[in-house]
Amino acid sequence: MNVRPTSPRSARSARITTGAIAALAALGLLSLTACSSETDGKNSEGKLKVVASFYPLEFLAKEIGGAHVSVSALTKPGVEPHDLELTPKQTASLDEAGAVVYLKGLQPGVDKAIKQSSAKHVVDAASLTELEEHGDEVDGHKHESEDKHESGDKHADEHEGHEHQHEGGDPHIWLDPVKYAEVAKGVAKTLAEADPDHKADFEKNADALAHKLDGLHKKFETGLKNRASDTFISTHAAFGYLAERYGLTEEAVNGLDPESEPSAARMKELHEVAEKHHVSTIFFETLADPKTAKTLASDLKLKTDVLDPLEGITDKSKGDDYFEVMESNLAALRKALGTK
Repeated sequence: MNVRPTSPRSARSARITTGAIAALAALGLLSLTACSSETDGKNSEGKLKVVASFYPLEFLAKEIGGAHVSVSALTKPGVEPHDLELTPKQTASLDEAGAVVYLKGLQPGVDKAIKQSSAKHVVDAASLTELEEHGDEVDGHKHESEDKHESGDKHADEHEGHEHQHEGGDPHIWLDPVKYAEVAKGVAKTLAEADPDHKADFEKNADALAHKLDGLHKKFETGLKNRASDTFISTHAAFGYLAERYGLTEEAVNGLDPESEPSAARMKELHEVAEKHHVSTIFFETLADPKTAKTLASDLKLKTDVLDPLEGITDKSKGDDYFEVMESNLAALRKALGTK
């Protein structure tokens, strides 16, 4: 029997085929590795992927997670968080995350996306401390207005079409250093559940952050003593917890909704409050339109200043992080309230 010799072309084809199979096999292994990385909630460097809904929770996650986490925020700098609409990529990031930190009732779009996601380790900051009802005040008493919000266990997506409804109470808990420290402890617990190997580090970092927040709390306590007035007027009712903590009264132009238009009756009330309580300053914020606050200040011949609700850090922020901006807020309040 004659055996036909293998041609050089056939040999090359065999080698190419073998190489292609090896390459495909390698690609398959890489794909499996990538899938494994996604499903365990860690990035290629082995860091826990954490998704935070907006800046105050992003700050907590970074401070507590340290070198063991990779944190991304759904709300980008300069974006008003209440009206955030998620992109498909952002929605997908929730499924890939090892942990998700958000504040239920603040951002309806985020609430809905999280409810539909497959994320396993999710913490609602609102569940880590006690929420209270805040809104417009009139001489220290709550003003019954359209800003009074529903409470209960209804999901945020059931309230679509009703903007800025904060279920369960005022969501601005991060502006009270004491409550913010309570939230930090809960976030540390969730990160530890998602990444047990670094539990000790998460707890240590949370304790250090809580200690620093206690120092900030004491600065506010001391700094706001011996004041000429207890009342301040702000763009919207973001500072209810801070005011309550330090014995102040916040009068809000727009209630809990930073974008709503105040009624003529409300503007009249604010004129009366400003005169009665010797208000010197109308506060506005960096992420919302200051037009109404500036108009009110002009009508009353008062000064304006920034009181930052810390919903995001931008180039206009008076500080680079939570602590720097909060100390700037303290300085602004001291000046407006006539502290000695």
